[in-house]
Amino acid sequence: MKTLRLLSAITLAILFTFSGAFAQKEITVEDIWRDYKFVPRSVPGFNFMNDGKSYIKQDGQQINRYDITTGDRVETLFDLAEVEGGPASIDGYNLSQDESKILVRTGTEAIYRRSSKANYYVYDAASKSLRSVTDEGKQMYATFSPDNSKLAYVRDNNIYVKDLTSGQELQITKDGEYNKIINGSADWVYEEEFSFAKAFFWSPDSKKIAYYRFDESEVKEFTMTNYRNDVYPEYQTFKYPKVGEDNAKVTIFIHHLSSGQKVQAEQDAELQEYIPRIQWTQDPSKLCVTFMNRHQNHLKLNLIDAGSGAGMTILEEKNKYYIDIHDNLAFLKDGKRFVWTSEQDGYNHIYLHTIGTDKAVQLTSGDWDVTDFYGADEKNRKIYFQAAKKSALGREIYESALFKPKGLKEISDGSGTHRAQWSKTYDYLVHTHSSAEMASSYVVRDRRGAEVRGLEDNKAFNEMHASYGLSPVEFFTVPVADGVELNAWRITPADFDESKKHPVLMFVYGGPGSQTVNDSWQGFNYWWYQMLAQKGYVIVSVDNRGTGARGQEFKKMTYQELGKYETMDQIAAAQYLAGQSYVDADRIGIWGWSYGGYMSSLAILKGNDVFKAAIAVAPVTNWKWYDTIYTERYMRTDDENRSGYADNSPVNFADRLKGKYLLIHGMGDDNVHFQNAVEMANALINANKQFDTYYYPNRNHGIYGGVTRLHLYNKMTDFLLENL
Repeated sequence: MKTLRLLSAITLAILFTFSGAFAQKEITVEDIWRDYKFVPRSVPGFNFMNDGKSYIKQDGQQINRYDITTGDRVETLFDLAEVEGGPASIDGYNLSQDESKILVRTGTEAIYRRSSKANYYVYDAASKSLRSVTDEGKQMYATFSPDNSKLAYVRDNNIYVKDLTSGQELQITKDGEYNKIINGSADWVYEEEFSFAKAFFWSPDSKKIAYYRFDESEVKEFTMTNYRNDVYPEYQTFKYPKVGEDNAKVTIFIHHLSSGQKVQAEQDAELQEYIPRIQWTQDPSKLCVTFMNRHQNHLKLNLIDAGSGAGMTILEEKNKYYIDIHDNLAFLKDGKRFVWTSEQDGYNHIYLHTIGTDKAVQLTSGDWDVTDFYGADEKNRKIYFQAAKKSALGREIYESALFKPKGLKEISDGSGTHRAQWSKTYDYLVHTHSSAEMASSYVVRDRRGAEVRGLEDNKAFNEMHASYGLSPVEFFTVPVADGVELNAWRITPADFDESKKHPVLMFVYGGPGSQTVNDSWQGFNYWWYQMLAQKGYVIVSVDNRGTGARGQEFKKMTYQELGKYETMDQIAAAQYLAGQSYVDADRIGIWGWSYGGYMSSLAILKGNDVFKAAIAVAPVTNWKWYDTIYTERYMRTDDENRSGYADNSPVNFADRLKGKYLLIHGMGDDNVHFQNAVEMANALINANKQFDTYYYPNRNHGIYGGVTRLHLYNKMTDFLLENL
């Protein structure tokens, strides 16, 4: 076996010091999911103020301003107890651009993953008055205009603007209708797969609003059944485009507030299917619209004239596989250049483009991926970003020159995973650092990376963690086909003896660009794995081909064959483990959630001589039942790729089941529909295969709420103890 590469040496030293002083403490599912004993302290995202040196945050029913360098509270900007006519409590807030007004919300109701609606109130700091935005029903995505004089929001699929001086409400659109026309808000599939819900944007001069209009008329509907202890169940019907079916017809409009004129953005002649992003440039007369084809391998950025709607292409990109949509687009103040990230050289890197030319300067390069772009500091001619430069296992924070490919400097230090949130002036950053065995620490640093002050080191939590005498997370590599080595980690029992045979549970996600093998804090599942290790199990996770931070070819080799190479790799990894002295080859199991549930299903079916048991939570079981954007990005349609769908959908291999299989699904899952579990059950029944199943009424893809997670993890634990 290859030498195990241990990371986070300092943390391990602390751990072993404590484990020598304390007997190992037993962990239970109740500790994790009922009593929540193992929750480290966190620092919420910072709302930095314009001065770049202070931030505001909500403390109960107050909103306070703090000095970033000292942590001292400077002033209270809002106190619900001191205003009249307000709600009983507030859920959150936003600040106007000039910081004179605060938008607070209450009664927030979640809709899907990113969408919600609430009652909004505007607090004016000068008059100390709090006023409700409207009493006509809850609103969505209320947003101040840049000049702070107006508020835009969505209600009942239409966009409204309220003048904060006169109190007059103006209805911008009037054709909104549930399950037919949506204005200013994303439809289900855009929200889920293009990762945004708010779909309207103020121009920099506050005179215009650019917005999406979704015509869902031809999109087919899906119905979920909820059980609320009534005589009849509740049916929730919504538009959900599945593979090969019609998407909503999307158009972009620019509404001019002064004249009431509505200008439609010119559609690109070549790319008619998707508009995954729109963004105002720093010029209020120019809107950048991203157009993309249905295969998602051809993209254009078009500048739209706000007066005429005419478009001009400023960037075109094609890819032999697909293009991932991102938010790494920054227009510079000169109106001539913009920053963009692309995988065009095989790795994700940062480029500086000049509008009107094919000229582009590659600002970063090398056999490593930029994993997050933090922004461009034009004043100091710098860019800031996160990258997996040293290893796919970790992340570092870097700065480099804005206009030339030089001056790369690491701001973070050491192994593990580093993240940053920068102040508006880039004078300070909040630096978050964690490892596989160390919960996150939070530190304020200046632009050079020097520590200003600590925010939270989670010392008490890490000492408590060490007091349990737990096993280290050990990183290693697994050889598979074609000379490829896959990153992996393992957790073993504390009294681990390599000469004794142990059952193994493998954890998989495995989807495109994802990673489970990270040197970062893993949260609740970490403790569950340690609990299983206390019971004698070895826990292993392997990042198969198709996962992230190893370049485009490694990530995209699964194109049109989702599940094929990933399953081969998980089976090969299990076979490799079976050959190790400490593994009982007859007791290897695998589990996963969502894409991981899809993978665990394929693994026990195609690897039926290797895996004895599998748990599949909320799995896709046939790609033709999933949505258009995600599935077709990687697989094209079923009509275009019959073999890709047929050869890699678990329902087609139900007759191969030999081991124990636990199928779990939420009946209110709007994402991976319960249909997937039902059809999988049908296939297993038709093949006369015995299996276990657990369904959770009214629960969505996350399967949570009340004691739901406790119930779920108790079931999974019992299943493993009985079958491995």
